[in-house]
Amino acid sequence: MQTVVSGIRPTGNLHLGNYFGAVKSFIKMQEEYNCFFFIADWHSLTTHPHPDNLRNNVKTILCEYLACGVDPEKATIYVQSDVKQIPELYLYLNMNAYIGELERVTSFKEKVRQNPNNVNAGLLTYPTLMCADIIIHHADKVPVGKDQEQNMEMARHFASRFNQIYGVEYFKEPESFYFNQKAVKVPGLDGSGKMGKSEGNAIYLCDDEATIRKKVMKAVTDAGPTQMNQEKPEAIRNLFTLMEIVSEPSTYDYFNDQYNNMAIRYGDMKKQLAADINAFCAPIRERILEYQANDEFLQKVANMGAEKACASAQKTLEDVREIIGFHR
Repeated sequence: MQTVVSGIRPTGNLHLGNYFGAVKSFIKMQEEYNCFFFIADWHSLTTHPHPDNLRNNVKTILCEYLACGVDPEKATIYVQSDVKQIPELYLYLNMNAYIGELERVTSFKEKVRQNPNNVNAGLLTYPTLMCADIIIHHADKVPVGKDQEQNMEMARHFASRFNQIYGVEYFKEPESFYFNQKAVKVPGLDGSGKMGKSEGNAIYLCDDEATIRKKVMKAVTDAGPTQMNQEKPEAIRNLFTLMEIVSEPSTYDYFNDQYNNMAIRYGDMKKQLAADINAFCAPIRERILEYQANDEFLQKVANMGAEKACASAQKTLEDVREIIGFHR
């Protein structure tokens, strides 16, 4: 069975875009692959989160993974910082990485542009830590967005370089797995782009009914079509895309016909969309609240995941130390 490794930074709640872009795929992959899904709390340290926020965010992501249907009996779910072997492999990979190639990584240059007062070594060596996360479990596939492809190229490069330096064929070169090729790109509510935390246009899985209704009713629209069967502008396409995701096909078809016949009432469409999003999120939201109130179970899941992940990582580290030449 092939191995899949994927992580998410604990920077806040999951939203509909996360669910349809990644988590839904995780639920399917756990049936078909040997899956390692981790909460990347070490990666989040590049932004210096407060300790309370870090702890709460890790708990939040764990609860939401479970509430969405990621099963700890089928997949290994763990917190990155529980696997102490990762930073050791990270160290070895950094010894074989060069400053120039790390400085040319697009995501690093973008972070420097956005935060010139926080250009830390963790940002620079993000690709080597990401590589360590992946190859420590000998991943065959890594679900990533298109924007992570350069980091995946770096991971393959570092795995290959280790093999070349030590004359072995030990690490695989992991393959990018684009779970969003067939999944719907979930748009935001601001009329453009995809749903995201930083964009402020997201509907979160934990949002209550009133919050969802308020967000949807404020979504960007226009004055309505001026011609029969008129092409929809981006903001309106976004509303219809959201409806296509969460509503019954007959509901989508009704409002689509209303638009094509110049009879659309956006207020009615938004009320229906808000109701359908609430119907979709309500059971997930209820499970999130149940998990948040059960610290004992969450700790059990984290411990079980850490045990499995550490066992996998330890075998890799023992092999790597021997390959490098460290005395046992």
